[in-house]
Amino acid sequence: MTLLWIVLFTLLGGAASAGAAGALLLVPDRLRERLLPSLVSYAVGAMLAAAFLGLLPEAFEYPGTTPQQVTGVLLGGILLFFVLEKFVLWRHCHTDACAAHGSHAPLATARPWRAAGTLVLVGDSVHNLIDGVLIAAAFLTDTRLGVLTALAIVAHEIPQEIGDVAVLVHSGYSRGKAMLFNLLTNLPTLIGGVVAYFALETLHGALPYVLTLAAASFIYIAVADLIPDLHRRPEPAATLAQVLLIGAGIGTIVLSHLALEHWLH
Repeated sequence: MTLLWIVLFTLLGGAASAGAAGALLLVPDRLRERLLPSLVSYAVGAMLAAAFLGLLPEAFEYPGTTPQQVTGVLLGGILLFFVLEKFVLWRHCHTDACAAHGSHAPLATARPWRAAGTLVLVGDSVHNLIDGVLIAAAFLTDTRLGVLTALAIVAHEIPQEIGDVAVLVHSGYSRGKAMLFNLLTNLPTLIGGVVAYFALETLHGALPYVLTLAAASFIYIAVADLIPDLHRRPEPAATLAQVLLIGAGIGTIVLSHLALEHWLH
């Protein structure tokens, strides 16, 4: 029965968060184009807050880990995603023959947005895998705790996935592909939940390091891919709007964590 609860709530949670994010794709094209810069700013705040206020604190507090271990994995993770982005860019250049421009190619040509979209999918998949593990752990403790944890995770994921869909569309994905890939990134939630049910003790030992890798991916995406794009609009009015929207993304994640603590207690 516990396994059934885990499967049900990991599927429902993923469908709910992906559905809410996919609603962005139903917005008319012209309106969506006007909303995208705002949603990218929002995504920066949500990703940084999820990394620094959610994932990393959990990794630091995990029994048996040291700050040096966590920060070492964080540093290695950032380097890993740098190499991954280089590989994505290299493949993109070979496909579009942009390598012929050499090292003096314009930044917009040499660094396509599709790399950011790919990294979002990787980071979101890892994050959702961990969500599945957390849901399973809660259900193995108490069914009521599992339900509340699943609901809180959905509330936490919706604003972040809205930002992720914005990044995917801005990266050049069609509406259909953005919705499909965003939905597929929620499958690791189910996988993490089922695997954790059968091998929770083994997964617990690796949990803080997987959390740290997920944090590294979100930090790298926000700092290396999204923020430079925001700097293309340096005028005061646009900058103020960006700061407010980044703050809104951070605030949403903070409120979701407070709701989680309230629901669990």
